[in-house]
Amino acid sequence: MTDGVDRLVAAGRALRSAAPHRLPDALRRVLRAHWAVQEAELLLADYGLTVLLPVTSGPNGPEPVPVRGSAPGQAFGSQQPYVEEPAVGRARAHLPVTVRGDRLGVLSLTLPVPDRERLAELTELAELLGHEVVVAQRDTDLYVRARRKDRLTLAAEMQWQLLPARSCARAEYALGAQLEPAYSVFGDTFDWTTSAGRLTVCVTDGMGEGIDAALLTNLGINALRNARRAGVPIEDQAALADQALYAQYRGAAHLAVLLADIELGTGRMRIVDAGSPQLLLQRDRALSPVDLDAQLPRGMFDGTRYTAQEFTLLPGDRLLFVSDGVHGVAAPGGEAYGERALARAAGNASLLPAADVPAAVLRELAGHRGRPEPDDDALVMCLDWFGRRPAPSDARSPGTGPHSRDPADRQRRYGGDDTEADENAHESQE
Repeated sequence: MTDGVDRLVAAGRALRSAAPHRLPDALRRVLRAHWAVQEAELLLADYGLTVLLPVTSGPNGPEPVPVRGSAPGQAFGSQQPYVEEPAVGRARAHLPVTVRGDRLGVLSLTLPVPDRERLAELTELAELLGHEVVVAQRDTDLYVRARRKDRLTLAAEMQWQLLPARSCARAEYALGAQLEPAYSVFGDTFDWTTSAGRLTVCVTDGMGEGIDAALLTNLGINALRNARRAGVPIEDQAALADQALYAQYRGAAHLAVLLADIELGTGRMRIVDAGSPQLLLQRDRALSPVDLDAQLPRGMFDGTRYTAQEFTLLPGDRLLFVSDGVHGVAAPGGEAYGERALARAAGNASLLPAADVPAAVLRELAGHRGRPEPDDDALVMCLDWFGRRPAPSDARSPGTGPHSRDPADRQRRYGGDDTEADENAHESQE
């Protein structure tokens, strides 16, 4: 094995053998021994995606770093290494810590100016660290605590624990979502799951406030997951979740849900619209609502039946899922944050990757309502659809940019794995 591979193997072994709360210490020892790193700091993105917070076990640690306008924030936003050279022969390297498209934070290092090979090794080490953090946080609160700029309400704690991640990516798609107010959200949430051939996503809006809304949403999401894992179609998933909610609340509480299932090989999407979340399509730079048949929210009546509508995605499409805390917000003058304002926000974010779009839209929403704190939960989910890579004989000239079909460009921007896509395509053909 080459020296670089040996170093990464040794680093991986050290991280895996460390106690969950000792990962940062094990990381620093490895970096000093193999890469002559003087200082190392793991920074995790907070729930509001506004600052990067240091992972520390003590009460006093380094100050939070803003995501916007800082060197670590540059690495976090671009998902590329960012190197500063503040002194002769020394560098400050900031490396994205990302797992399958889920952007956790940044690893900041002080070390001798690295060459391209060393920087590539350290970037790979940062990714390996991300995987270890995801595993370790099942057994310690260290990393969950580090993400908190402020204290979470109990309802928000329940909602964030319910979520799958805030972003993910594969060769066929990239997803990102964000909730507001991040530290006191109570009724809105989202969910997604992927397999070799399918992607299922949902956006929910539970009635009520505080703990009552959080409990309702938790029951609804877990009922949908239970039905989905039984392998039934989405209209039956909707019906089974409806039964579970009605059995518990007898119609006194209900859950608005937008549920979609996408066939990865073809882009064929089946949708069940049951309530207030809306779906908008950005195609060829134009944003328009997807016309869906509104059906009853889950849990409103006993024995409700649901039907799915079909829609086909094209490579380059962008979907925005928004809750009523977005499209229903009024400005101080009374103007609703409707289709025109959403189109403007989507246009301003058109060059951003999917993971960055929800926060960008929510920032414009805050400007529209004229005050920082919302009256209601607000949720935005963005799905960029790339489709499966065509066979070489059918390949067209690839484009570039955030909606590019070029696999290399997709991977640079979103971290998609084209090898996995090829394997999945082979499975679907079989």
